Amino acid sequence: MTLDRVLSRYGVASRGEAAGMIRAGRVTVNGRTERNPLAWVAPGQAVVRLDGRRLKVARRVYWAMNKPADCITSHGDPKGRRTVYDLLPPGQRWLFPVGRLDQDTTGLLLLTNDSVFAERITNPGSKVEKAYLVKLNGLATEEAMARLRQGVDIGRGEQSGPAHVKLARDNGRLSWLEITIAEGKNRQVRRMVEAVGYRVLKLTRIRIGKLELSGLAPGKMRQIRPEEVVGTSQGGTEPEAPAAERRARPAH
Repeated sequence: MTLDRVLSRYGVASRGEAAGMIRAGRVTVNGRTERNPLAWVAPGQAVVRLDGRRLKVARRVYWAMNKPADCITSHGDPKGRRTVYDLLPPGQRWLFPVGRLDQDTTGLLLLTNDSVFAERITNPGSKVEKAYLVKLNGLATEEAMARLRQGVDIGRGEQSGPAHVKLARDNGRLSWLEITIAEGKNRQVRRMVEAVGYRVLKLTRIRIGKLELSGLAPGKMRQIRPEEVVGTSQGGTEPEAPAAERRARPAH
């Protein structure tokens, strides 16, 4: 695999940050400085060092976070906005978010240092479902829900696939829908709702695979097992934590 991916797999940093380290001459492969992030490396055979320290595969960890509003999933922000990294427990090793939630979307976000697991969750071919609770700016009609179930033109030459849609509740003026999709197009749920004539007033992701948001307060995290998300039949690398640690309480 490419050297930047090797550093990411070792849990050092994101691939983008790793590429910067490599170009700066901080990385050696088998004793020689390598400045090309795309250099091909066999991680099980090559000796890779960062600033003279030999790198080894980090213990794989998996966390679920209830992302609050006004918080972005980037690692650092030039505008000074709060990021999910500001919510990590002190001393937590490097993690990256599995997919993204936009600034105003709240709810379930996975973080890990396992790039293979992350790719499996985000790849549409894996068919991992994501469920959202959506507050609309009006009462949802049966016609609108039927269109969402069938798939709609969401603009930019893109079509949403079929979705599971059910009415969660309404108060006589506004409706809350539960929309479940197995895709991950940019701002997809918002664009789907707009395509049938509504605006999203609030959007919360409530489930990924088998893992539900319930019981996790905004801004809090808990450690999870990958099979909680995708099920053992769909794979997922096993964490190396002992059984007693597999269900850690939310971090405060």
